[in-house]
This record gives sequence, C-alpha cells and structure tokens, in this order.
Amino acid sequence: MAGASTMSWWERAVIYQVYPRSFQDSDGDGVGDLRGVIRRLDYLQWLGVDAIWLSPIYPSPMKDFGYDIVDYTDVDPIFGTLEDFDALLAEAHRRGLRLLLDLVPNHTSDQHPWFIDARSSRTSPRRDWYIWRDPRPDGSPPTNWLSNFGGSAWEFDPATGQYYYHAYLREQPDLNWRNPEVRAAMLDVMRFWLDRGVDGFRVDVIWHLVKDEQFRDNPPNPGYRPGMWPYRALLPTYTTDRPEVHEVIAEMRRLLDSYGERLMVGEIYLPVERLVAYYGDAGTGVHLPFNFQLIGLPWDAPTLAAAIAAYEGLLPAHGWPNWVLGNHDKPRIASRVGSAQARVAAMLLLTLRGTPTLYYGDELGMRDVPIPPDRVRDPWEKNTPGLGLGRDPARTPMPWDDTPGAGFTAGEPWLPLAVDARAIHVTAQRDDPSSMLGLYRRLIALRRDEPALRAGSYTPAGSGEGWLAYLRESGGRRLLVALNLGAAPLSVDVSVESSRVLLSTVPGRAGEAVGGRVALRGDEGVVLELLERP
Repeated sequence: MAGASTMSWWERAVIYQVYPRSFQDSDGDGVGDLRGVIRRLDYLQWLGVDAIWLSPIYPSPMKDFGYDIVDYTDVDPIFGTLEDFDALLAEAHRRGLRLLLDLVPNHTSDQHPWFIDARSSRTSPRRDWYIWRDPRPDGSPPTNWLSNFGGSAWEFDPATGQYYYHAYLREQPDLNWRNPEVRAAMLDVMRFWLDRGVDGFRVDVIWHLVKDEQFRDNPPNPGYRPGMWPYRALLPTYTTDRPEVHEVIAEMRRLLDSYGERLMVGEIYLPVERLVAYYGDAGTGVHLPFNFQLIGLPWDAPTLAAAIAAYEGLLPAHGWPNWVLGNHDKPRIASRVGSAQARVAAMLLLTLRGTPTLYYGDELGMRDVPIPPDRVRDPWEKNTPGLGLGRDPARTPMPWDDTPGAGFTAGEPWLPLAVDARAIHVTAQRDDPSSMLGLYRRLIALRRDEPALRAGSYTPAGSGEGWLAYLRESGGRRLLVALNLGAAPLSVDVSVESSRVLLSTVPGRAGEAVGGRVALRGDEGVVLELLERP
C-alpha cells in the first residue's frame, strides 16, 4: 500500500458537495449562486474539506433543476456568469480547495440546439445524436422501457413520426453515445472546463450512457410489488450497465489523464459486485465509482459490517474505496437514522478506508424539511405523488445564522427553511465543541493528522448486536474505531489491553484510558489509540 505522501490528492481528500441553489444567495432572489459560494469558501476551508463538488450550474430551463442543459459551456444567469465561475475557481485554489464540476453527459434539455436540430427532420445531421425509433405497428412505443420519473421512456414526436428515448423527463432526451460525434462533442465539453482549470468531474448517471443496440424489452422484476417506485416494475437490463459503457469511460479517462492529476467520480447505483467493474483495468476506469451503500442499507451493525467487508474484498488492486452518507437525491442521514445516530454515522464515514463525500448541511445535522404541496418543486414528486420519492426535502437552504432568511438569503428562499433553521445553524454551532459541526471538524482534522485514517489498512475487529469495530493501521500506528449503533450502553470485548480515547462522539472522553473491554455509551462512537498490542 502506498504511503500517505505518495497518494493522489483525491485519495487523501474529503469531498464536500455544494448544491448551488441552496448554499448561499448573494443577490436576494432566494436562489443560491456562485458569488454566494465564494462568500462561504472561508467556512469550507475552516471545516477542513479538500475539494468541492458543485452540482450543475449550466444554462437550463430548470425542468430538473440544472440536469436539463441547453449549453454545456456556460453558466446559467441564475447562478452568475463565466467570470463568476472563474473567480470561484481562483478563490478556491487560493485556499487550497479543489473544484469538481457535475458533468451531465447522458441527456440534454429538449431546448438544447443539438436536439432542436435533431427533431427538425429525420434527415437532420444531428438526428442520430439522439435515440429515435419507429412506433410498433399499433403506434405504441418501440420498447417497454420506463422512465425513472414515471411512465414510458419514449416520447412521440408528431412532426417526424418517431419516438425519442428519455431515461428521465421527456424534456431530457438521451444522447446516443454509440455515435462518435456525440462522444467527440462531450470530450470537447470536458476540455473546455479542464482548460479553465477544474480539478475533475462527477459524472451523472454514468451507468446509463449506453443502451442496448438491439432495443430488446426489459424483463419484468420478480421482486416488484404495488406501491413501489414504478420504474422498479422492470429490470433495466437493456437500458443501463451495458458492457460498451466501459469503452466510453476509458476514452474520458484518457482525456482526464492528459491533464495531469484530475479526478473522475461516477454516479452509479449498482450492487457492489457490478459497481467495482467501473474501476476498469488500471488507468481505464472511473477513479471513484460512488459507493452509496451507507445511504441504502439498513442501519444495523451486522449488515454494515458485512457490507464493508464485501466491498473491501471486491475492490481491484488498483481500486481506491469511497463512501457517501448523503446527496441531493436521497433523504438526509439525520432523518434516516435520527440525530443521535447521525453523529455515529459521521464517525463511520470519516474513519473508514477511502475517500469520504459530505453533503452540505449534514455537518450541522440538517434533517429533511416537509414541503407543503404548493411549494413542491421536484418533477419526480410531481410525476409520482404519494410514493415519497420527492427530493425537495433534502435540498432546502443551508442555515447560516438566526436571521429571518437564516443568513442564506435576504429574499424568499426557493424552498422552505427548516423550522429549526434559526436554532440549528452554523453560527450557533461553530464555537460549540459539542455540536455536530464541532464533531465533523474534529473528525476531519483527525483524519488529516493520522496517516492510519487517511491511508492505513482496514481490518474488522468484530461486530455484534448493535456494535461494530475495526482497526486502521499505518507504520505501526494502530487506531481502533468502535461504534454503538443503538441507544443502550454497551461493553464491547475487542481485546484492548491498553489504549486511550482520541475522539468520542460524546464530549468529555478525550484522553481517557481504556483497558480490556470498551465501554460505549448509547449512540456513541470512539476512536482509540492502541498503546500495546494484545
């Protein structure tokens, strides 16, 4: 294993996701923007993160809030200008922060000039840039493929008499990645931003890029039950995770590598045994195929222990692990496991082997915010009401202080603020070492200072009903992490002869000597420095 000094920057890094609409508004229109992000860079530097992943900022009709793009090489006026972006990049780099952009290569907006041209005529030079098929003899869609956002994934275009494919909204037609011209155009988009100095990309739905060449129907899902997400009615065998996608990724990777140490993160919702294939052969795959297990798994110790072990066992020799607790598409961690366990989850995320990604506001313990029906903005919720799929609750504005706009805006926020935003905010927590924010900052600092956490090996140290423990080791330095995933106190036998507490999720234990069994309070995690080998 490489030492910490020889690791790539992204292997040592803590990545922080900024959802620009909700991070900081600088002009009072209620929507966050790039100048707002610049204003908060000092906070991110203080927190200790190393890189910012910026959700889409491109010009867009905002049908899916920036994931429907009309121009890949500009900034939507709601967020600012290209000059604002350049200023953000320069200010981030001045503080030692890297900047990743969200790349959305699977689909465009239906207002993109490429698609307007493509749908103008069957003989358009860009017709084959998208996926078009004739109707079945009865006029129905050419396959049974479903949209993630509800209904058929095929939209009929009366002007040209064909259907086009959209994995998401009908306003988001999928590009045809089997067309070399599409691939060349998207590589040019990447060059545009790489030439400006971005440090890499998080690539949206990368496992969707290539579809079945024979346009076969997807098979029914035997596990589907009424009331589930409708998309789950079929197995996406022929619409996702096609083998040819790895050729596309290798092409992207070659381009990134030609710019030096740039990072490619892939959004991939797949079981880990398929996820790890996206590392490719050494030098050909995604640097970090996002590992979302901590978002989707039941919050119990045996399940988590088994999942961590399986993931570690499946990683290729060149594959660096990564972990994610939350993002803009899933309920917040504090809402999933409760505020007390969210502290334990923070310790898990920041002490496992690999690169962690934080979602803005999780460091404050932000919870999902109930959205009144008249304030719902998410098209997924509007298209599939009553199933709890809406993403608005996890996208609400960051609370910075106790002013009426929570320091986020001087206007009316685009989504409602949390009812506790005037109590749970950065200003209230920043100088409180017992706060969630204080815990995150200490964990990030400990990770930075301890090679065993940043670069060391991972070894399971046991698990049982309600608890989980593991060792992190580097250069003879041995740290034990023990986590209580329940509310009742536990005494855990992990054969510790002599140790001391480096950090606890509960205040007041730092420096405490521990020998033999490790006593854990309810909802407590500890990092122990092992002083003697058992």
